[in-house]
Amino acid sequence: MLRFAVVRGGLGLLAVRRASRLSRSSHSDVQTEYKPIKKVMVANRGEIAIRVFRACTEMGIRTVAVYSEQDTGQMHRQKADEAYLIGRGLAPVAAYLHIPDIIKVAKENGVDAIHPGYGFLSESADFAQACADAGVRFVGPTPDTVRKMGDKVEARSLANGAGVPVVPGTDGPISCLQDAQAFAQTYGFPIIFKAAYGGGGRGMRVVREYEELEENYQRAYSEALTAFGNGALFVEKFIEKPRHIEVQILGDKYGNVIHLYERDCSIQRRHQKVVEIAPGFQLDPHLRDRLHSDAVNLAKQVGYENAGTVEFLVDKHGKHYFIEVNSRLQVEHTVTEEITDVDLVHAQLRVCEGRSLPELGLKQDKIRVNGCAIQCRVTTEDPARGFQPDTGRIEVFRSGEGMGIRLDSASAFQGAIISPHYDSLLVKVIASGKDLNTAASKMSRALAEFRVRGVKTNIPFLQNVLSNNQFLHSTVDTQFIDENPELFNLKPTQNRAQKLLHYLGHVMVNGPTTPIPVKAKPSSIDPVVPHVGMGDPPVGFRDVLLRDGPEGFAKAVRAHQGLLLMDTTFRDAHQSLLATRVRTHDLKKISPFVSHSFSNLFSLENWGGATFDVAMRFLSECPWKRLQELRALIPNVPFQMLLRGANAVGYTNYPDNAVFKFCEVAKENGMDIFRVFDSLNYLPNMLLGMEAAGAAGGVVEAAISYTGDVSDPMRQKYSLDYYVNLADELVKAGTHILCIKDMAGLLKPTSSQLLIGALRDRFPDVPIHVHSHDTAGAGVAAMLACAEAGADVVDVAVDSMAGMTSQPSMGAIVACTKGTKYDTGIALEKVFDYSEYWEVTRGLYAPFDCTATMKSGNADVYENEIPGGQYTNLHFQAHSMGLGNKFKEVKKAYTEANKLLGDLIKVTPSSKIVGDLAQFMVQNSLTRQEVEERADELSFPQSVVEFLQGHVGIPHGGFPEPFRSKVELERGKTLHIKALALGDLNKNGQREVFFEMNGQLRSVLVKDTVAMKEMKFHPKAQKSIKGQVGAPMPGKVLEIKVKTGSKVEKGQPLCVLSAMKMETVVNSPMAGTIKAIHVSPDASLEGDDLILEIEE
Repeated sequence: MLRFAVVRGGLGLLAVRRASRLSRSSHSDVQTEYKPIKKVMVANRGEIAIRVFRACTEMGIRTVAVYSEQDTGQMHRQKADEAYLIGRGLAPVAAYLHIPDIIKVAKENGVDAIHPGYGFLSESADFAQACADAGVRFVGPTPDTVRKMGDKVEARSLANGAGVPVVPGTDGPISCLQDAQAFAQTYGFPIIFKAAYGGGGRGMRVVREYEELEENYQRAYSEALTAFGNGALFVEKFIEKPRHIEVQILGDKYGNVIHLYERDCSIQRRHQKVVEIAPGFQLDPHLRDRLHSDAVNLAKQVGYENAGTVEFLVDKHGKHYFIEVNSRLQVEHTVTEEITDVDLVHAQLRVCEGRSLPELGLKQDKIRVNGCAIQCRVTTEDPARGFQPDTGRIEVFRSGEGMGIRLDSASAFQGAIISPHYDSLLVKVIASGKDLNTAASKMSRALAEFRVRGVKTNIPFLQNVLSNNQFLHSTVDTQFIDENPELFNLKPTQNRAQKLLHYLGHVMVNGPTTPIPVKAKPSSIDPVVPHVGMGDPPVGFRDVLLRDGPEGFAKAVRAHQGLLLMDTTFRDAHQSLLATRVRTHDLKKISPFVSHSFSNLFSLENWGGATFDVAMRFLSECPWKRLQELRALIPNVPFQMLLRGANAVGYTNYPDNAVFKFCEVAKENGMDIFRVFDSLNYLPNMLLGMEAAGAAGGVVEAAISYTGDVSDPMRQKYSLDYYVNLADELVKAGTHILCIKDMAGLLKPTSSQLLIGALRDRFPDVPIHVHSHDTAGAGVAAMLACAEAGADVVDVAVDSMAGMTSQPSMGAIVACTKGTKYDTGIALEKVFDYSEYWEVTRGLYAPFDCTATMKSGNADVYENEIPGGQYTNLHFQAHSMGLGNKFKEVKKAYTEANKLLGDLIKVTPSSKIVGDLAQFMVQNSLTRQEVEERADELSFPQSVVEFLQGHVGIPHGGFPEPFRSKVELERGKTLHIKALALGDLNKNGQREVFFEMNGQLRSVLVKDTVAMKEMKFHPKAQKSIKGQVGAPMPGKVLEIKVKTGSKVEKGQPLCVLSAMKMETVVNSPMAGTIKAIHVSPDASLEGDDLILEIEE
């Protein structure tokens, strides 16, 4: 403001300086020259260092960071213009307390001033004096003032002199435990120990009984020594349930002191502030004035300059007591800045340069409160475990932002390592609004936006505080947390995405965890390929297709005398029996024999969705190359593939142009017949696939998925009329061939004659193809019945790959029709040779053979209607999970799940939906009735939810109600995950696994179970073994209080751990004798590391 006035007024620089001196000398006789600061060092770390750097950058001041060896990866290093290592070889905290190193770095690098931040050396008079002796300005009070205010006992004496009421306490730091005992005898319990040369809750312990006195004295002394380099303590009478109110003051070098109103810091745990509010809520105006007046008078009495805080306790009668002066910037200074619009760090630096408060526009009558501000300290502490600090690597970090939100942080970023060496503060979140409720609503919204994964945080606890009625509408005291246990009713975080990444990462590093239920090994016998004649293979139906096109091909099929066969051995047979694991290598070996011996096959089924899945996921093969190579070896037999309508060969609806392009490329690479189906017989999806196959020049075979029983008058959802009417629509749409796709093998001879007979009567010129499975064992009879009713083609598999959940036997059909009008024209001896090859080849895939767990088919398929391939998979999964004896329950649950979903047609992917729901019911021991009753509260499998949302299509008869309306159809939660890379093994036996999720880089650390077997690690305490005592949190062992063979009582202290500058006593969980001690002093422990063993 002054400079602006100078320019406008045209005063010269000399006149400005004279005016400035006159302004300053009017306040004091002290003559201080204005000396601009050009370079500032922050003798601190974390968010406060960054806060000061930002202010310096705004003011055009160069910045210098210092860091310990443990902080080489911390963000404050990167935010400064320069950064230097201090405390080489020292303990983590000791590095930031090493005054010689800090001063040396400052002098060697031309530092003008050092800002101490808060904590560490911020209230050290020795440090302030060392700065002065080195000619470096200390951004804070004078060394003498720091000494007076830092010594809590002298500060109390000064307060008494200024007429400020104080809490009864010792006149000076106590020298021993006996001094504390004497004070307690005089004033009674409770009392409180406080560090004489620091704050922030460190070195502070409340003692309520004489028996607790010695242990708490030792802990307070040790904490103070560690945190501030001086273990001196003083003792006060502890006031029950007070409010903690502090007043922000600001002084200059000319005797000017102002207050910037107060902050309510009553919400605390372990004497550390958790939530701070400015101004104090529902504070009596007269009490507010007294607090401000006492704070300013005390500051003036000691000639206070720069920023500081005068702290008071207010008892339930409204009487206030001085407790201490923090001669530094406070963690919670942010809320004061938000309500007064005064940048305290700017003001600190300007005062240090020699500016007066009036020059800065800071006069008491100009300071106004605008609204309310709340600060929440988001820490890496677990409220569910007594706020124990958590350490580790932040895997995911996403903050809450927006209007009215300010974030001050340092280590809050993805990949940051939270160590046990320093404070657990992760980020300070500050919310501002017109009043407390407005600020609280903004804060709640911001916290809800946070996503922190990898370490525990106190965010769920903070959210409970912000929604607490007492917090929002009344006053709180320092016992607020202790008296509101409902604050610990924490809402669990879902963390679905990160759990999924950990699972995927574990599979990538260590392989799948589901054990193969059998130990069968591949056969050592190589299959022998039958003799193949010389020359080109005979003419086959593909030659007809190439010559006459799809329409001519269909006419030739319809006009053919005898029954035509489609061989599924190359796909569906080994999908049903061998988990689709057959390699291209084994298919190619037998292909020339098939081409020469079975030229009169209608087609060879060799491609589909499972081909793509297994070839790329397990076989490391290209399905397109398989198609090309088989086409070259079998030029005369048509190839057939499954096309899942709009899903192509996937499990979701693809864009139309993708389906069209897929069919075009498939046709170009050798595919001939496209059997188009939809798992729900949803006509729009089928028509898209038919149109795409037709446009590509392929033979369109529209397949109607079959379920139910058309011969049962009691089951009429899928009646004969339903199938005939659907066939009408497909024939009208131009299908070349009509197919019945009986995935579960439900067609009985009677139903086969009814259905195929009705279709043949309705469509005399359209070829009819029937696909089925032999799960019940009636497949051959059903297919012969279809042939008699007018079917042109039926599906078979070679004998050694037939039966059970595969297709009916090729040899059986050939033999049964031989010499009849349905004669297949296939030589039976060729079938025997073909079968012998596959019988030996099947032995190569013994670990995947369904016969390892399933010895026969089962006629109960007529009840549960499980498709062939899925029947095999469910049986295999049940045995893998140790539930082989419960497979009957799985099949029963499948029946019930099907009814819940409205009796679906069950083909991939609808069959998977029913299976997922069935397994969900078995895993959670739910009956059909319970699922219906609790549908609004259960978390259903995603496939079930997506089905009910209509992603798969609309089922015949509509969606099941009221079941569908009850299920929560959560939208917008799709995760797009791409695995990127595996990292090298680290010293902890972990590998970093990198993913791209929803377009963002994420990584997780996964233990390599194989590598860890060769590495040595500290043993973990087993909770199941009585007497094993583990570390309750990561930390460092400070003291071991027992020896091997010592007798201990329950609750007796065993050892002391230090983490994040707080000390925790580990007590004995039982009475007994110390059997073994597994740690030593100074040892670093992880959570649950075994400390010692006790035996009764």
